[in-house]
Amino acid sequence: MKIAVVCANGKAGKLIVKEAAERGLDVTAIVRGENQSEARQVLQKDLFDLIASDLADFDVVIDAFGAWAPEALSQHSTTLKHLCDILSGKETRLLVVGGAGSLYINADHTSQVMDGADFPDIFKPLATNMGKALEELRTRNDVKWTYISPAGDFQADGARTGKYILGGEELLLNSKGESVISYADYAIAMVDEAINGNHLQQRISVVAE
Repeated sequence: MKIAVVCANGKAGKLIVKEAAERGLDVTAIVRGENQSEARQVLQKDLFDLIASDLADFDVVIDAFGAWAPEALSQHSTTLKHLCDILSGKETRLLVVGGAGSLYINADHTSQVMDGADFPDIFKPLATNMGKALEELRTRNDVKWTYISPAGDFQADGARTGKYILGGEELLLNSKGESVISYADYAIAMVDEAINGNHLQQRISVVAE
């Protein structure tokens, strides 16, 4: 299996590359600048400059793009659209590092985490833009995509426990009543999905046990 991780220099991207490499998978880092991940194979190219032939040999492409500056938030949509366009009609699967703000908090799926009164205002623009990108992704029946949302508390420096609980569209709590997962455990779930491919055209979610 050949896997490409787009934006592999980011915190999530690095750990996904590390997880895939430690399992002996053939992983390539796609980065704009100098490679900072553990990947031995590197394609140095801006995401927007990628063309279909760049990704043609991969079984799975993992999109680890993330932007936090206000002027760049719209790129959650534009980067994902570009990747979808060059993977349109292909067998290559697209796995997306998603957000938690768009997870639902009721069974009717009419209210999302970001709608809650206690959702921090500072994160609402990010959650809104990531949610918009997800809704646009849902229309892409021409791409074999899977969107993976982390738990509400997504801990960049959290420990790797090696365990997680898989959920769906709704915010998931563990046995302690918490919605939390480390980037390292999220990377495990991402690589598991890359290997197994069980959730085509679906959004799934993960939480630590």
